[in-house]
Amino acid sequence: MTLLTNEEIGQLPDLYSTENAEDPMCKIKFFTPDSSWSWFVTEISHSDKVTCFGYVVGQESELGYFNLDELSNVKGPLGLNIERDKSFTPTLLSEVKRGNQ
Repeated sequence: MTLLTNEEIGQLPDLYSTENAEDPMCKIKFFTPDSSWSWFVTEISHSDKVTCFGYVVGQESELGYFNLDELSNVKGPLGLNIERDKSFTPTLLSEVKRGNQ
């Protein structure tokens, strides 16, 4: 399953390009429809097209790296695939952390 097209990847900031931003923009949200996990993408590697950096909400909430190939193979507790939230609009990280997305 492909979570992002090459065109969508090209529109995201390259990895490390927003590392000095005080409040980067979360551009894309992925989620598990059968649990409470979410991944908010702020950057992606334009060279490998799978390594992302962003905010992960799960058992803990933290900034970190995640891999699109791994996400596309993950199943939630009921066997559902991770999905892209098509209704998500780009939101500042500070707003996402407050739960305003």
